[in-house]
Amino acid sequence: MAYVHAIAQAGFATGTNELYDRIRPGYQANVLDHIRKALRSSGPYNIAEIGSGTGIFTRALLSDAEWNSALGEYIAVEPSAGMRRVFEHSVKDKRIHVQEGTFQSTGVTTGWADLIVIAQAYHWCPDYDLASAEFARILKPQGTVAYVWNLEDRDAARWVAQVRETIEQHEENSPQFRLFLWRQTFDTPSYKNFFEIPEEFVWSYSLIGTEDIVVDRACSKSYIAILPPDEKEEVCRKLRGIVKAGEDKEWIDEASGTFHYPYHSWVVIAQKK
Repeated sequence: MAYVHAIAQAGFATGTNELYDRIRPGYQANVLDHIRKALRSSGPYNIAEIGSGTGIFTRALLSDAEWNSALGEYIAVEPSAGMRRVFEHSVKDKRIHVQEGTFQSTGVTTGWADLIVIAQAYHWCPDYDLASAEFARILKPQGTVAYVWNLEDRDAARWVAQVRETIEQHEENSPQFRLFLWRQTFDTPSYKNFFEIPEEFVWSYSLIGTEDIVVDRACSKSYIAILPPDEKEEVCRKLRGIVKAGEDKEWIDEASGTFHYPYHSWVVIAQKK
């Protein structure tokens, strides 16, 4: 089995990640607080972030005063050379090191990590059992795994649902979060052997949205990024039409074109036995 999904390889390759880094949302303070309170040991904490991307979660953590002061060492594991390059330019902290690796083969020392964080990435995991075994290997006793996602809240507004329906027509069988395939993790032999029953938490909120933000955020998705130019242009045209026609948009300032963009954060906490 391939360690990195082909669509992820192509969609997050060199040249596609500057937009991703600029347009993807950050992580809410309550998510960072929740993860910190789930830890079963005292700092300083060794953290392995797997699928670290361009460093969006890493920068959010560094910007949090309590996390920053509690941070020991931090290893960011990312298979995409393009994303690692952006990470290295955007994250400047001597405690943080970025390296190549995958869910199944992180390159992290056995028993090193207090916490594993996987932000906006775990739905790409190709083998949940092997990943769980690797997580257990690199965690300290009673270590913690936090799986995190930021997601557009399609149930909060019809226009958001229409945006999602439009871009999902181009998913090409990629294992997106909404399919919940990742929940199979918790039934694997390795997960059951090494981890406690997971706990899921969801928070709803809204971000500032504009027509351009909606379109750019869609274009940052791997399966849209790899479309031929004419198809991508057609997707963008449809999305702009949906946003313009969306009567249930909740305006922040209609004159400037800003509105509430409904989101929710989804966090799953797994504790090592």
